[in-house]
Amino acid sequence: MLSILSSIQITDIIDIAIVAYLLYKLLGFIRETRALQLVKGIAILMVLFLLSGILHLSLLNWILKSLVTVGLFAIVVIFQPELRRGLEKVGQKTFFGGQLKDIDKEEALHIVSELTDAIDELSATRTGALIAIERTTMLNDIIETGNVVDANITARLIGNLFYEGSPLHDGAVIIRNERIAAASCVLPLTDKHNIGRNLGTRHRAAVGLSEVSDALIIVVSEETGAISIAQNGMLKRFLDIKTIEKQLMEHYIPMDKSKAGKLKTLFKK
Repeated sequence: MLSILSSIQITDIIDIAIVAYLLYKLLGFIRETRALQLVKGIAILMVLFLLSGILHLSLLNWILKSLVTVGLFAIVVIFQPELRRGLEKVGQKTFFGGQLKDIDKEEALHIVSELTDAIDELSATRTGALIAIERTTMLNDIIETGNVVDANITARLIGNLFYEGSPLHDGAVIIRNERIAAASCVLPLTDKHNIGRNLGTRHRAAVGLSEVSDALIIVVSEETGAISIAQNGMLKRFLDIKTIEKQLMEHYIPMDKSKAGKLKTLFKK
């Protein structure tokens, strides 16, 4: 036992740690998608394959062996959305430690104020809205589906963009750092069926984007004026404007609680 331990090198520990981390992330991804049922099916087939060999069931063994070859191609075709989503998560800038652009604190407070006022007004007037705030995952492909705006963030401009008579009201507004990057953008829809049957395309699009990026997506319902936030494939509904303000503060001014409290007091003045 001691000889085995003494032969372990630092590279062996690093190797095991990397493999363990990758397996952990893989299992977490499997649990979130239809791949869980796929793994269960493969496990059953593998057990049957081993039993057919032990019991000398030649025909069954041959059929299962043939299924393995065909099954590899079938998996790629059937689970293409899941495989793509997994690769997109691996390729997110957060995986490599990407960072947001530093914004002056006073400017960040102004941005939070304008966004909060805009969302509050949209909710009060029951104007449907979909706002995606880019974080470390670049949304260039989403921006390309809409119309480039490249303007300062103001409550009036956001209200005008989502006004029903505006040609850009249908779709999402993408915010990059301190500017409105684009409007009328098309977001990917989620395949989930458990987010609520009464929710429309706007909410499904918000969840869809949150599944393939780390963006903060805010939704205002056209029917009820209710405000929701989509993050990491999850949708939080019926949020008040104070909660939205807190989320925006945490995004634009990440810091410890004591400093956040002082800035919040400054924000209210």
